[in-house]
Amino acid sequence: MTPRRVIDTREGYLAAVELIAAGTGPLAIDAERASGFRYSQRAYLIQLYRRGAGTFLFDPPPIGSFAELSDVISGEEWVLHAASQDLACLREVELLPTVIFDTELAARLLGLPRVGLGTVVEELLGIHLAKEHSAADWSTRPLPASWLEYAALDVELLVDLRDVMVGLLDEQGKTEIARQEFQATLDKETKPAAADPWRRLSGVHSLRGAKSLSIARELWFARDELARETDIAPGRLVPDLSLTAAARALPESKRELASLREFTGRASRSELDRWWNAIEVGRASTSPPQLTRATDTLPPPRSWGDRNPEADARLKLARQSLLAQSEAQQIPLENLLTPELLRRLAWTPPQVIDPQSVASALEKSGARPWQIELTAQPIAQAFVDAHQKLLDDAEGES
Repeated sequence: MTPRRVIDTREGYLAAVELIAAGTGPLAIDAERASGFRYSQRAYLIQLYRRGAGTFLFDPPPIGSFAELSDVISGEEWVLHAASQDLACLREVELLPTVIFDTELAARLLGLPRVGLGTVVEELLGIHLAKEHSAADWSTRPLPASWLEYAALDVELLVDLRDVMVGLLDEQGKTEIARQEFQATLDKETKPAAADPWRRLSGVHSLRGAKSLSIARELWFARDELARETDIAPGRLVPDLSLTAAARALPESKRELASLREFTGRASRSELDRWWNAIEVGRASTSPPQLTRATDTLPPPRSWGDRNPEADARLKLARQSLLAQSEAQQIPLENLLTPELLRRLAWTPPQVIDPQSVASALEKSGARPWQIELTAQPIAQAFVDAHQKLLDDAEGES
């Protein structure tokens, strides 16, 4: 087997762009990051395949911008698996698609029981695709030959897979549904950064008192700064639970912090001054965080029966109706309509319950036309039935 070659120079990259331009049809593209190892979510390998051109493995850091390649291929269809995972890091190097085909999304819409690339390729193409390097540290240099072979195979079968799926989507009458879903993936805006990202620390909910929360906040910021400087995943420096353990213990000295058994991690002692400084800043803070924060998060559905019985009834009946629709359409319930959207609609329904008002509410919430067409009527009927059921139950009790 011929070893795979990584393109890691501007000259090699520009020569590859010419070859890719001479190819034909859709392009398969994938990116490998170093999630869990590095702070950044940048691509450390970009793989591309096009019929008539071949397979190309690019090393993004030394190449820099891929604007020239994007100019050549941006108007073509790009085939990706789970595109939402890769679009951000591709855009970071100026690879900007305008039309995509997402084989993972297509597999969901086709009702396949499992949608991982390996299982989908095996089911539809009859080829076993090993996936043993999916969680590897792709910032490793040089990349092992076995990793490069795995990465190349990730794209070399995507165009064939796309062709089979196009036929199956057409047979099931889901071509337009898929087009809308692919476009929605492209159009999805990047989520704004969380207002208080430190509150996502594991164990932070167990902390009691403003002082502990202040210390947890400052430790999180100190770790985040170090992670950004070193491009190392924060949890590899000091785990979340170590930060919350220190915030809970409220150590009185640097020595006491160093002796805290739960305070572990590769940088827990080498950066002890950094952590102790954060603790002192947190302890002295005159603007501690609120113990709880205002949020528009809905209460968990399990509590709805007590807090909002009518919303609870609406949600349960609507979910039953959509489950039946999901089975009839052979589309997973979460793709038919996102659970969060349904919960919000059940909690705060339109003033007038009919298919038109429900359709309007769904549209304002970002539901796609195909979703509205399949769900507005059953949701409206479920909401009406829920209201009537509560009236009947109340009448029976009186």
